[in-house]
Amino acid sequence: MFITLEGPEGSGKSSQIGLLAEFLRAQGYDVLQTREPGGTRIGDQIRACLHDVANTEMTAVTEVLLYAASRAQHVDELIRPALQAGKVVLCDRFADSTIAYQGYGRGLNLDNLHTLTRIATGGLKPHLTLLLDIDVERGLARRTMGGEEMNRLDLEAVSFHQRVRQGYHTLAAAEPGRWIIVDADRPVGEVQQDLGTAVLAHLATNHIKPTQIKFT
Repeated sequence: MFITLEGPEGSGKSSQIGLLAEFLRAQGYDVLQTREPGGTRIGDQIRACLHDVANTEMTAVTEVLLYAASRAQHVDELIRPALQAGKVVLCDRFADSTIAYQGYGRGLNLDNLHTLTRIATGGLKPHLTLLLDIDVERGLARRTMGGEEMNRLDLEAVSFHQRVRQGYHTLAAAEPGRWIIVDADRPVGEVQQDLGTAVLAHLATNHIKPTQIKFT
């Protein structure tokens, strides 16, 4: 089962995905937690380039091709093998981020991006995508107040991030069977409870049972 977490900056994905992985492991599931860009040695090198605030001259096309390159390596080296081994794969961002950020945010041609995504992923799509939704300005303030390292995309104008958030909602509306929107502007525990409930329900619906025997 391939599950992705998406959302605008400051939505808490990175914290929530770790908690969700721990929760599912406690239920007996074999879980791989990963992220994009990155997830592999090569992908992490690309991530460093993409996030470097000094790379102000990077064009939108260069940016999207680097994301696609990282994703292609990620899918072939890590994600597909894990899925074939029967693991539940949790990924912090995936191809929907490209459509939201480089498509709706940057304004690149959506048809071209969908084609590029199919090439990079080999047609792999998440079975479930959890959209951690939060007001753009509230999310950016969270990033600043939390003292997190700001990457190149964090420093874009508020209007860019608003387009990204709207892009996510457009994607979710187009595939309601795959997306679940979760209000991320709440205490961590409340958000985590909703995520855990949603994922367990999805696993049950698809008849995916824990792979590890639990002893009490």
